Amino acid sequence: MKNEIKIFNDKQVRTVWDDEKDEWFFSVVDVIGILTESPNPRNYWKVLKHRLSDEGSQLVTSCNQLKLPAADGKSYKTDCLDTEGILRLVQSVPSPKAEPFKLWLAQVGAQRIDQLQDPELSIQQAMADYRRLGYSEEWVNQRLKSIDARKELTDEWKRTGVAEGKEYALLTDIITRQWSGLTTKQYKQHKGLRKENLRDNMTTIELALNTLAEASTAEISKQKNPRGLKQNMGVAQEGGQVANVARRQLENTLGRGVISSAKASDYVHPLTEGENE
Repeated sequence: MKNEIKIFNDKQVRTVWDDEKDEWFFSVVDVIGILTESPNPRNYWKVLKHRLSDEGSQLVTSCNQLKLPAADGKSYKTDCLDTEGILRLVQSVPSPKAEPFKLWLAQVGAQRIDQLQDPELSIQQAMADYRRLGYSEEWVNQRLKSIDARKELTDEWKRTGVAEGKEYALLTDIITRQWSGLTTKQYKQHKGLRKENLRDNMTTIELALNTLAEASTAEISKQKNPRGLKQNMGVAQEGGQVANVARRQLENTLGRGVISSAKASDYVHPLTEGENE
């Protein structure tokens, strides 16, 4: 299973790729939110699900409870449907966006087939999505580096016996605190974030330092070969300290701090139609 965020008309749709079934699964609540523009898509889906169940629709029983990342950074079991199920859902929700959404679903499926044959296309798609949201070219390049470093680090954690979920979050918190002086929660508060993704709200410099911290942690882990959470905690501290030294040296050179209170909405300006063509 692989989680990804897809973009439809600047709206996020959480998805999961099932390698065994070779199929995308889409968050029902996210799709409902796009089709209805309801302020409470969860409630809308709850009511619709009850009605469909009373009608004997197979749509409800075909829902899969899959873990998807929420705005608070944690993963929760969420109602998901495959492409066929989502198409049936679209038919149950009166919306002027029904036809454009069907075309988008077809494009997502075609893109995945292409990406399986050429993984570089996945990177190009991520770049296009961030550009569409208005991030600068420099920021997009740094964000992709951070994604690559994070993947390498989590692969290393998995190899050394760290459990996904709480243990990943604990080690991430240690790394963040070591290089920035703030816990992940404090960092988000500093930026005035609530449920938004912290990395997507970091400046280019912050992303670079965070990437250095995570990449250093991965390399130190390969060298020391820790086992389990306790030993990895020490490695996380060492990796975070590498970026802390770089941060302090940069701040001394600049004569100012680089941990910014700015968030994406302060410096990201969505592209106007045709601007990215």
